[in-house]
Amino acid sequence: MKVKVIPVLEDNYMYLVIEELTREAVAVDVAVPKRLLEIVGREGVSLTAVLTTHHHWDHARGNPELARLRPGLAVLGADERIFSLTRRLAHGEELRVSARPREGGVGTPGPPALMGPPAPPPQFGAIHVRCLLTPGHTSGHMSYFLWEDDCPDPPALFSGDALLVAGCGSCLEGSAQQMYQSLAELSTLPPETKVFCGHEHTLSNLEFAQKVEPCNDHVRAKLSWAKKRDEDDVPTVPSTLGEERLYNPFLRVAEEPVRKFTGKAGPADVLEVLCEERARFEQAGEPRQPQARALLALQWGLLSAAPNK
Repeated sequence: MKVKVIPVLEDNYMYLVIEELTREAVAVDVAVPKRLLEIVGREGVSLTAVLTTHHHWDHARGNPELARLRPGLAVLGADERIFSLTRRLAHGEELRVSARPREGGVGTPGPPALMGPPAPPPQFGAIHVRCLLTPGHTSGHMSYFLWEDDCPDPPALFSGDALLVAGCGSCLEGSAQQMYQSLAELSTLPPETKVFCGHEHTLSNLEFAQKVEPCNDHVRAKLSWAKKRDEDDVPTVPSTLGEERLYNPFLRVAEEPVRKFTGKAGPADVLEVLCEERARFEQAGEPRQPQARALLALQWGLLSAAPNK
């Protein structure tokens, strides 16, 4: 399993996950379809499906054009509001990236599986996809846990805006209790799981984490590392779940320093205060440059879509 990290827009990530035996691939959170197809062509793979974490424009805006350019493409997610959705996924559902035999032998190029009744679910090879409903940021947010059969490489989690490096998305459509339960479920995955999130917010997340736990050596070391990555203009993804448990305050709601910072004891109450304080921290920081986002939107032809983030 090979994961291509694709930075787009101001701070978003798209991903291309390639099954290297069959050269089939699935995309995650397509915001800029032409950029994705450039990489699909460069890698020489067959794109069979799109996994969308949630309906916001910067994660799903590219689905209609991609579906038009690739007829029969499966567009999957958990929310009916996702653009060009072909099938709605359920919590706990499992898919596979299939190394199925085709005319001419295993892995020979062929048409993608058609979606919807009476067609079966997409069969993706040795790569398994477990769908994990993680509401909080949106009510229909889905995260995707991927692993390979008989492979020593660690599994991967595509967490969208549910879990970010050293942070989490804001609770726009859910409660703190829902967000806590979503993060608690993700934190039960193996510690070696690589975390591929939806945004590059790592530096500011770690600056906030240092405010929450000023004596946390793991936060201090990761912040120093992230500053160097930022200077070199290099992505900070992926992290791992094991690392996140050491420095991400939103996964550390049971730790005494985090509870002391919030003045709360219950985990959902701690998380709620953390979200409020994180929003205040961002507002107090350096103001965003709206011109930069507008120029990027113009470049990628996104000005017709109202931001919903």
